[in-house]
Amino acid sequence: MTAHDVTINDDYTGDLSRHEVQRVRVGAIDVYKTSVGEMDNNCHLLVDTRAPERSLLIDACDEADHLKALADAAGATVTAIVTTHSHGDHVQALAELVEAWGAEHLTSSLDAPDIEVPADRLLDQGDTVTFGDGATLVSFILRGHTRGGVGLGLDAGEPANAESPADDAPIHLFVGDSLFPGGVGKTANQENFAQLLHDVEERIFDAYPDDATVHPGHGSDTTVGAERPHLEEWRNRGW
Repeated sequence: MTAHDVTINDDYTGDLSRHEVQRVRVGAIDVYKTSVGEMDNNCHLLVDTRAPERSLLIDACDEADHLKALADAAGATVTAIVTTHSHGDHVQALAELVEAWGAEHLTSSLDAPDIEVPADRLLDQGDTVTFGDGATLVSFILRGHTRGGVGLGLDAGEPANAESPADDAPIHLFVGDSLFPGGVGKTANQENFAQLLHDVEERIFDAYPDDATVHPGHGSDTTVGAERPHLEEWRNRGW
């Protein structure tokens, strides 16, 4: 596959089919979303237009050749890959891309033992990840779908933290399989469900405004505001 096989659609909806690529501009950051693999996993490439030679991929899920072609089409050099959680459908291309790009691998300190590719950096609640020309992501840990996946908050490349994100810029949240339109991610039992709902409430709904866009690990995007009214319904529905 070559870069010519990738067509970038700037009419961003967040709804896409396998191998489709959509792009949305967030401040100086271009966010590319594509879907790969038999389980239609979402991968997100973050490119700071001021320094595309230091780009970041969220989840090297599958189909390494497609993800390489995406980076080429975006004019990006990927120097970091963040794995949101340890499930196998999110890491099928990880080893190949870490080797091909010489990229740093980052993941949650809780999930790292369950991921075959070693982590170069372990992330915990409130850590910052920089890429590009100082663009900043803030990590939040979400326990329950796995031991502890990592989500990332992008505040348009401006310095931010989960407690007080900037009010004058669009916020984008990359949450792996912990939050979807209509509910939290799959859990193994009631205890894990309660833990995940707690973390999602505290670390997403209590920390970010309603207009923050939520990018799950599969399927369509949503917003914090679209899901907030349903929290009690999810709690009552239970596991």
